[in-house]
Amino acid sequence: MTERRGGDANPVGCGGRYADPAERGGRYGDPAERGIRYADPAEATERAARSAASPDSAVSHEATEVFLAHRSLLFTVAYEILGSAADAEDVVQETWLKWTAVDRTAVRKERAYLVQIATRQALDRLRALGRRKETYVGPWLPEPLLTAPDVAEDVELADSVSLAMLLVLETLAPVERAVFVLREVFDLGYDEIAGAVGRTPAATRQLAYRARSHVAARRPRGAVTAARTRAALHAFQRAVETGELQDLLDILAPDVVALSDGGGVRHALPRPVVGAADVARLLAQGWWQREERTLEPVQINGGPALLVRIDGQIDGVLAVRVEDGLVTGAYHIRNPDKLSHVTYETALSR
Repeated sequence: MTERRGGDANPVGCGGRYADPAERGGRYGDPAERGIRYADPAEATERAARSAASPDSAVSHEATEVFLAHRSLLFTVAYEILGSAADAEDVVQETWLKWTAVDRTAVRKERAYLVQIATRQALDRLRALGRRKETYVGPWLPEPLLTAPDVAEDVELADSVSLAMLLVLETLAPVERAVFVLREVFDLGYDEIAGAVGRTPAATRQLAYRARSHVAARRPRGAVTAARTRAALHAFQRAVETGELQDLLDILAPDVVALSDGGGVRHALPRPVVGAADVARLLAQGWWQREERTLEPVQINGGPALLVRIDGQIDGVLAVRVEDGLVTGAYHIRNPDKLSHVTYETALSR
């Protein structure tokens, strides 16, 4: 059973990470297996909001309420630019701290102003994240989020946060990625985006055009209806559970791609596996087949996925991309440091 807490953790953003790496389990420890519980974002929000709006605080109640009203939006912006929920939470924290120092009488559009702050912080982190990826062990996949059904109902939002789209955004330069996200997903004006990325409006238009063309050439084909997606996930789950090769071949697209991310901590594929025959054999006879394994249908990043448990403990997420009723992408995330946001639903908005 999963718990809904929402992406709006406290204003200072401590929803998904521990302050002490040792408490968090470290690089090689799985907090879930050690019985460690993550901070409750809802409780942290209430505590920090009350503190921020207290009579003894320099932060006004109104400023706190404005920030909290946009917090899930800011998290969504940062997450789409970074692909990392933990780093997105840190960006939200940094945005909050900068917001508390702002002269709000000079702010005309609060939403755009907050997004600009978050974007600048996210770009700084994206460059640092890129350096971390250079030394990352094995393939890198975005950090998965357990999302509510309303995210899937917003087709544009669900597409923009899907693992498949986030992988496409990984191929953009940092500023191009930010411009694409702010323009195509959040519909900010070029003047507002220019202020966020430190470019002129004219240069921002060129960046947007270049990024849009790049993404269009690489983005997944159009998704199918929710009903067909559910049917495909059900068939995929049944085939994986039984290990029947023909059933897997029937649900996999000929050009299906399987990727996995263990971060050097858990066993994972060292490189992508392409083609229905090879992916079907992997799923039917692969290393991950165990009697103690259970699969639970969930919504990950607004799309269909299976939460994988072994001996009752979360072992990973197997998200799928469904197109034309067939599975065209399978993304298996096992790195324990990336699984903290699959135990509760994260609120996303635009």
